[in-house]
Amino acid sequence: MKRRRPMKRREFLEWIALSAVSAVLVPYSGATVAAEDKPLTRKIPSTGAMLPLIGMGTWITFNVGNSERLRNTRTDVLREFFKWGGGLIDSSPMYGSSEEVVGYGLAKLNFPPTLFSATKVWTSSVTEGLEQIQESKKLWKLKKFDLLQVHNLDGWEGHLKTLFKMKESGALGHVGVTTSHGRRHDELERIMRTQPLDFVQLTYNIRDRAVESRLLGLAQDRGIAVIANRPLDGGDLIRRVQGKPLPPWAREIDCQNWPQFLLKFIVSHPAITCAIPATRVVTHMRENMGAGRGRLPDAATRVKMIQYMASL
Repeated sequence: MKRRRPMKRREFLEWIALSAVSAVLVPYSGATVAAEDKPLTRKIPSTGAMLPLIGMGTWITFNVGNSERLRNTRTDVLREFFKWGGGLIDSSPMYGSSEEVVGYGLAKLNFPPTLFSATKVWTSSVTEGLEQIQESKKLWKLKKFDLLQVHNLDGWEGHLKTLFKMKESGALGHVGVTTSHGRRHDELERIMRTQPLDFVQLTYNIRDRAVESRLLGLAQDRGIAVIANRPLDGGDLIRRVQGKPLPPWAREIDCQNWPQFLLKFIVSHPAITCAIPATRVVTHMRENMGAGRGRLPDAATRVKMIQYMASL
């Protein structure tokens, strides 16, 4: 089989810009728990800081370019996120204009105090990585990030040296690495065993549970916080359950809609520190944030959730 040529960085950014325009919106439905209730949090093992269980991703959804109208609608999404006590916002230079749009929204909202800023280094070059970090600070309009991550382990050896030095000097809060789509788990495991990471980011959802076998337990043993990306599998999980009823026992874990059901499964795992669903719609954000409140499923209920999803 002929191997496809890797996509160049410029081509990739052009592709995600088109994706942002053409992506299909999937309707959500259902009420949520009251916004006044405090969000559930989990401790970051290395520093003891508490982080709300539901964060926010910006892949595709915040890549809206220079449109003031679209930037303002994304600011409305951010406003809803912080209204519900949101903390971690995750982005990357890979995500087109997303970092700049996040910075635009944060400035409009006067930089809410619960913000936990997380972005990435996305280059194989250490020198370019340093330049990229400075550019990301300008785009976010921040002097310091709470978390910087090596995106998909690209050049991780050199970048981790940079990031650990920044953390030691007080210029950075936490250091992490990321993977996605179930890739490079063996290499991630080696890094987790040998490097003093604060965070790892990986794919985990009710359909993709490969990380349960080794990585989540290792994160607990090593005291590494875990961010779950692709929690709704890029929207595929929502499409799969569209029009299907929640099980009657979902009310026992305070689930009033499918996003809450799917997200509560993720954050009920004791190794998961935060899940980062992405959305461009305020009502979707409200439903997502409701997953970070009320009762979480226990081990027996998690099994029932897996079985119910498999039956649909």
